[in-house]
Amino acid sequence: MKVCIPATENSGIDSPVGQHFGKVPFYTIYDSETGKVDVLENTSEHMGGVGLPPELLANERVETMLCGSLGWKAVQLFEQFGIKVFVGAQGSVNDAIEDWKSDRLEQAGANNSCSGHDHEH
Repeated sequence: MKVCIPATENSGIDSPVGQHFGKVPFYTIYDSETGKVDVLENTSEHMGGVGLPPELLANERVETMLCGSLGWKAVQLFEQFGIKVFVGAQGSVNDAIEDWKSDRLEQAGANNSCSGHDHEH
């Protein structure tokens, strides 16, 4: 399964987790079956490119996204692309992956998404 974590640096699993999802410069993609790590540049419209982050990640066959928090509308958009969202990620990308593997992150829903935010984090 491909898992995406927003990152502030291009340092693989050592990168800090980015807290503003749509505007991070990189997305670290971890393959939970092979352990392979790839870094994808954020070329979405939030960074002057084309398309929305969920579309960009769906094209990479990402199935799960780990982030600090995300607005409900953004969570719904990810779900439309078939991507599950888990919130509560912090520290490094590796920390987020370990927290997810240990069930310490919550799947995003209306009750734990950022209220009052119509934009993507």
